[in-house]
Amino acid sequence: MSATAAPLPPRPTARFLWAHPAHAIALCFGAGLSRAAPGTVGTLWAWLAFLVLQQWFASPLQMGLLIVFSTLGGWWACTITARHMGVTDPGAIVWDEVVAFWLVLWLAMPMGFWGQLAAFALFRFFDAAKPGPVAWADRLFKGFGWRGGWGILFDDFVAAFCTLLVIALWRFW
Repeated sequence: MSATAAPLPPRPTARFLWAHPAHAIALCFGAGLSRAAPGTVGTLWAWLAFLVLQQWFASPLQMGLLIVFSTLGGWWACTITARHMGVTDPGAIVWDEVVAFWLVLWLAMPMGFWGQLAAFALFRFFDAAKPGPVAWADRLFKGFGWRGGWGILFDDFVAAFCTLLVIALWRFW
């Protein structure tokens, strides 16, 4: 490591995960503890959870309300967890992937397995590569506090919008 490189943020542990309810939510009940690609693990968790939750939240309105309340609760959880970790947008926080991918699935369903897999791949591309509007959204709200907590979520919502746009264009043609 060079003398000018910033030290890596501490990796959260299971103890940190359960130390505060906000941590459990923001780290998606352990998905964010993954050493390899926590965002991908969080998105996979979101996909599985969505399919299970559809059994209880049968109407589109119910699922939409779940996403709204999960966004509001996630905003709180991401704000608190980022502050406790001392990092403005830690990679271990994966609740942003969860609610954004739920939004993709909610708006794009019904789709079979291959359509869902394509949505997953597109969302991961936009979230990880951060092309154009996603990069802009990622820079827009930085820092600690409520603004920074919203920023953690916002770029993933823009990645979800880009994913939905590609799906809509594909369905149109």
